[in-house]
Amino acid sequence: MARYYIIAGEASGDLHGSNLMRGIFQEDPSAQVRFWGGAMMDSVYRDHQVPGGGLVRDYKDGAVMGFTQILLHWNRFARRFKDCTADILSWNPDVVILIDYPGFNFRVAEFAHKHAFKVFYYIAPKVWASREGRIRKLKAYVDKLFIVFPFEIPYFSARGVDFIYRGNPLVDAVDGASDVSMPREEFLRSASLPDKPVIALLAGSRTSEISSMMPTFMQFADMMHSMEEYSGYQFVVAAAPARTLSDYSRYIGGRDYVKVVSGRTYGVMKHAEAAVVNSGTASLECALVGTPQVVAYKGAAVNFFIAKSIIKIKYISLGNLILGRTCFRELLQYYFTPENVLAEVRRLLEDGWYRDRMLEGYSRIRESLGGTGASAAVAKAMIEELEK
Repeated sequence: MARYYIIAGEASGDLHGSNLMRGIFQEDPSAQVRFWGGAMMDSVYRDHQVPGGGLVRDYKDGAVMGFTQILLHWNRFARRFKDCTADILSWNPDVVILIDYPGFNFRVAEFAHKHAFKVFYYIAPKVWASREGRIRKLKAYVDKLFIVFPFEIPYFSARGVDFIYRGNPLVDAVDGASDVSMPREEFLRSASLPDKPVIALLAGSRTSEISSMMPTFMQFADMMHSMEEYSGYQFVVAAAPARTLSDYSRYIGGRDYVKVVSGRTYGVMKHAEAAVVNSGTASLECALVGTPQVVAYKGAAVNFFIAKSIIKIKYISLGNLILGRTCFRELLQYYFTPENVLAEVRRLLEDGWYRDRMLEGYSRIRESLGGTGASAAVAKAMIEELEK
């Protein structure tokens, strides 16, 4: 009976962690799993109820983003690290599985390695984008790295990092979502939305992201709604699972043409005419769902300045990185204005050639990520590694 200790620190990690746990229980029904994660991971655990494991702490208690935010919340991070490492020692797992979230998980990896625990890292830290020096830590503290993007294969191979690639788990998540296959009318009815064309707005899952994105989103919605040809559209904010309605409603005010739908991001994406997406995993999800999009990002000026000085990649969107070209436009920082968003969304709706070229790029992105079954394949590979 193997014991798996899994640590996920944000919404995307909770999603991938839940699919990984499902695969672990499929391959090893008697597995004991103890984890830091969220509602999705907890739901999978409760479906199996193997004694001895369970949720330790919800990731919502500590998810922050940006260099200044990490400094401001350093004491909280230190307490979480102390609690986490004490719990690992007490539970004594066969393996510690870290999912992304490098600021916290690299420290855990070092601790676990020094205490002779086997360490797997699932979804590689984005060292190919910045802070390449972390590769030394991957080699020193991680027994096996599990990567999820095809462009990472030559990168890590060239640097001598031991890895396994079994496809990308987002394909499983998107293709297995009931809202994606649900007819449009049924989805709108189930989400309490009127039968009107939808523009999807995805502001992110962190408080700092929402506060920086929502004001511009609302200015864009006002401008587009004021145009006669688009006055019948509705703007639907896809609220992240970790957030409540109040996180968004204070920016919406009395706009009856702006709605918030919680916990159904894939459905909002799928049944929208176009989407404005905060950079991150959501942009790749939108590509897999098949909805034309424009990516946007705006952060604190100091964070953006620091990030710009250390990030060495041409694109911030995973879909564009996978293709190695611009499939969809990225409006970053000073370019993220309501006027620019409006112009790009109108082009997505009105320029058939532009839209079709984007959708053709989506097909190539999906093809490069492989088919379904990645999560189960990774779980099987992890179990095989433990048995060696």
